Amino acid sequence: MNIVIIKYNAGNTKSVEHALHRLGIQPIITDDIEQIKSADKVIFPGVGHAATTMQYLKERNLDKMIKDLKQPVLGICLGQQLMCAHSEEGNVDCLNIFPIQVKKFETKDHTLKIPQMGWNNLQHLKSDLFKKTKDNSFVYFVHSYYCELSDYNIATCDYILPFSAALKKDNFYAVQFHPEKSADIGQEILHNFVSFC
Repeated sequence: MNIVIIKYNAGNTKSVEHALHRLGIQPIITDDIEQIKSADKVIFPGVGHAATTMQYLKERNLDKMIKDLKQPVLGICLGQQLMCAHSEEGNVDCLNIFPIQVKKFETKDHTLKIPQMGWNNLQHLKSDLFKKTKDNSFVYFVHSYYCELSDYNIATCDYILPFSAALKKDNFYAVQFHPEKSADIGQEILHNFVSFC
């Protein structure tokens, strides 16, 4: 199977690559539009800033290409947020695959640190992305911004407020957490994407 990880100016492509290696998959990391379009499945990971990343994608026409992909696509962390309509991080319009807003966590409770950094549990799991994954399974998050709850939820999480931990629309899947850093549960979710989605 031909799995492509989109290369752009956002971190964590290597950690996703290593997680796929553990599943016996040798992915291609590339920003070549034709290579991405011809892949069986595409992973759109990211750690970075929404506004600068959207500028990079637009300069290389990757924004239009991603929206037009027909094969299964998995966005991870910033990848999920960039699939939404608009992000408060840099006040930027994003890909609008999911017509929802990305907002910054705010709290007056000093025991709740921003960013959320660490393990938290998933709830209300749906879709083959979570085949065999149980409600309340713990995965690893690092984020200061969150995707609003919507009809596209396939998993939720609660930190300061309930938010979307995973989304699905047509061939597009997205997760706020880092499956590549989420131990056995994360490996299972990546396996599900590769095998069932």
